Amino acid sequence: MKNILYITLLICSFTFAQQTPGAKQTKAITILGATAHIGNGSLIENSILIFENGKLTVVADATTTTIPSKGTVINANGKHIYPGFIAPNSTLGLVEIDAVRASNDNRELGTFNPHIRSIIAYNTESKVTESMRPNGVLQAQITPRGGRISGSSSIVQFDAWNWEDAVIKEDDGIHINWPRTFNSSGWWAAPGPTTPNKKYTEQVTELNNFFTNARYNNSKTTHLVFDSMKSVFNKTKKVFIHLNDEKQIIDAINFAVEQKINLVLVGAYDAHKTIPLLKKHNIPVILKRVHSTPDNDDDDYDLPYRLANILTTAGILVGLDTSGNMERMNTRNLPFYAGTCVAFGLDKEKAVQLISLNTAKILGIDHFTGSLEAGKDATLFISEGDALDMRTNKLTHAFIQGRSISLETHQTELYKRYTEKYNNDSKQ
Repeated sequence: MKNILYITLLICSFTFAQQTPGAKQTKAITILGATAHIGNGSLIENSILIFENGKLTVVADATTTTIPSKGTVINANGKHIYPGFIAPNSTLGLVEIDAVRASNDNRELGTFNPHIRSIIAYNTESKVTESMRPNGVLQAQITPRGGRISGSSSIVQFDAWNWEDAVIKEDDGIHINWPRTFNSSGWWAAPGPTTPNKKYTEQVTELNNFFTNARYNNSKTTHLVFDSMKSVFNKTKKVFIHLNDEKQIIDAINFAVEQKINLVLVGAYDAHKTIPLLKKHNIPVILKRVHSTPDNDDDDYDLPYRLANILTTAGILVGLDTSGNMERMNTRNLPFYAGTCVAFGLDKEKAVQLISLNTAKILGIDHFTGSLEAGKDATLFISEGDALDMRTNKLTHAFIQGRSISLETHQTELYKRYTEKYNNDSKQ
């Protein structure tokens, strides 16, 4: 009985564990003939890409270059190649099953937690995280939740044995949940009336005081919380402020100017109302999930779909996030959120840019990833069709830092299993 149980557990572990990380690239790979979506807004219709030792060495037009192929050659005629997409403000790997408390590690107790590091809780064995790869989402900013200051995020790639292998930028920024200007009551499906937050000014003052105390802390003893703020004040760590309405945005920008910090707005539903202020201070925006209903009764029904185009046209640096209900599962839809922006007016290559180079710039990793350019990481994928279209985005190959990665997941295994079952049933 014990032997049967042991064998059963062993089989389950092999069947459902995350795919083994890819082997380090040992010889050059050439991809020929694909339409290359560079990620910076440009396009090469007939491309040649070569990468060695995990880095892109050649990205060129195959119709004009004389550069020969090298190493293993992948014929990608009629297919499309993209840089790996990046999901900012994500809790992937921090929660596996919402209803199982032991698998939920996305927040800590307390109000001011800049010293809390999400990366040490990141689970590389997550079946949910693994399911991002077949849609081309290969990197993410792992972000904590809760409190006024949630903690510090880090950026990872999705092909690793442990968090130390996964991390590509450690502790890139802290995350602040800006005080709400209005509070709502009632159950989530039938919310009650909204009322002004009478403690709003007090809460903003409390946040200001925390920053001031941390900046001028002269204690000779170790102060874990205040010491973690040093990288914020020297601007090596960004401050991501999560908010939505116009007053919040204005007040947060004034706060950032006063505190002299490197600011990124997250959510920022009313960002289109503050464009001059955003441009004046050169502040980037990570927009809330595109597939959302309007926040206000008098908003156009399609405002969430058009926001990226409105801000991009105005010259604002924009990225897209996937936070909200079932956010970890919905992260796989990141390319299709960008596709919705195309359907509502945004140029397709600029939409690709929203989830590649733009996000890389916002996160401070654009010098080595986010676009198909020589010298950058070979983190990319080949699709049979348009990666922003859920009907045609079918990946044939994916690489992270030059390593060929598996596109198998728990979902693809189930698909094959039940396809075989129903095919056999139909023959009977």
